[in-house]
Amino acid sequence: QKSLDEGFSRPNARRTPDTFEVAATVPVIIHDDVEQAADFMRPTLALYVGGMGARGRNFHFDVFARMGYEAEATKIQDLYLDGKKDEAAAAVPTSMVEDVYLVGPKEKIRDDLEAWKESIVTTMIVAGDPQLLRTMAELVL
Repeated sequence: QKSLDEGFSRPNARRTPDTFEVAATVPVIIHDDVEQAADFMRPTLALYVGGMGARGRNFHFDVFARMGYEAEATKIQDLYLDGKKDEAAAAVPTSMVEDVYLVGPKEKIRDDLEAWKESIVTTMIVAGDPQLLRTMAELVL
């Protein structure tokens, strides 16, 4: 938010908060068991945090460090870069998954959507089969 505010306040800024959109692609896993739903996404999160760049040069690592997960991100990155991808995925805490993905039963996802309304995200992009999209529409509308 700080960086956006800085950009909007510049003289000659071409955008304002009302004309600028922040879109986020948010994977959704609907499942009665939150841990099992999170398990689907742990390998992807481990890849982003651990394998999308070198130590000290990984945008995704830096984001999670700013979110308060620096110790966890460091462990994930160390394991991933040491070739221990399964261990890196297992090291991803459920809370980390829940902070960036929508996972769990429909009722929980409905509640979690409220937190996204407080974020800087203005457009949430979800993809999936027609039933998932129908369910998401029902939860939002």
